[in-house]
Amino acid sequence: MGFKALLVCSFVLFFYSYGFSMAQMVPAVYVFGDSLVDVGNNNYLTLSIAKANHRHYGIDFLNHKPTGRFSNGKNAADFIGEKLGLATSPPYLSLISKGNKNENNASFINGVSFASAGAGIFDGTDERYRQSLPLTKQVNYYTNVYEELIREVGASALQKHLSKSIFAVVIGNNDLFGYFESSELRKKNTPQQYVDSMLFSLKLQLQRLYDNGGRKFEIAGVGALGCCPMFRLKNQTECVVETNYWSVQYNKGLQSMLKEWQSENQGIIYSYFDTYVAMNDLIQNPASYGITYYLLSLQNLSVTP
Repeated sequence: MGFKALLVCSFVLFFYSYGFSMAQMVPAVYVFGDSLVDVGNNNYLTLSIAKANHRHYGIDFLNHKPTGRFSNGKNAADFIGEKLGLATSPPYLSLISKGNKNENNASFINGVSFASAGAGIFDGTDERYRQSLPLTKQVNYYTNVYEELIREVGASALQKHLSKSIFAVVIGNNDLFGYFESSELRKKNTPQQYVDSMLFSLKLQLQRLYDNGGRKFEIAGVGALGCCPMFRLKNQTECVVETNYWSVQYNKGLQSMLKEWQSENQGIIYSYFDTYVAMNDLIQNPASYGITYYLLSLQNLSVTP
């Protein structure tokens, strides 16, 4: 079992944490986020270089073909739907590319994924990937879906439907990646200022989802980013302590923000998944997850873009 599987386990536990069979009551899943939950939106972004539509992605998926998932097989979004007895929420851009309005509306009501590899909370986080769907645009697309469904089924019926649906939000990693990679950003903002700005911007987008029907949320924190290869390449002492420290600080701030946000709005139910703790446990106890050796020395590893 790997990091993405741990993320899935938390989502599944969330669905059963309220004392009733939630799996039988969830009619749809609406997914927002980055590569952890992207099921193919980036395939439709002409300029993006963050694509998983080539080998060796998808080698364990159906027909052993790449699908746009940044995985050898299914990702967290697939397993969420599977555990709820639902089909995977399809990528939004694949639906609108078909141009069939009636068919799209039928798909929209059953759940949609707006997630995009390289996406961040901030617009512009995707510059190194040339193109993605930042969270603002993902929520804009959801708003379009919401308005279309109001016309299709009516406001009352739609609100009843959405209040039972799950809104999964997995984002923030790319923003912190960008900050610690950019000398310009670090000149303009202290780490605390940047983290505070991330949380402020995320809260605005969550509020937009709430204002457009969302009530049940699964929200993930960021992982142990200082242990990712891109940072370990620059560091001779394994994980980068500063990057991990601010990953933890962001997650603490996220939990505080979510409590505040819940207190300000009636009817919000949310579950927070501590990605950092799960990822750190995977690193510290690899044998527990069937991994023989997790952290390798990267000093002699060269990479090409």
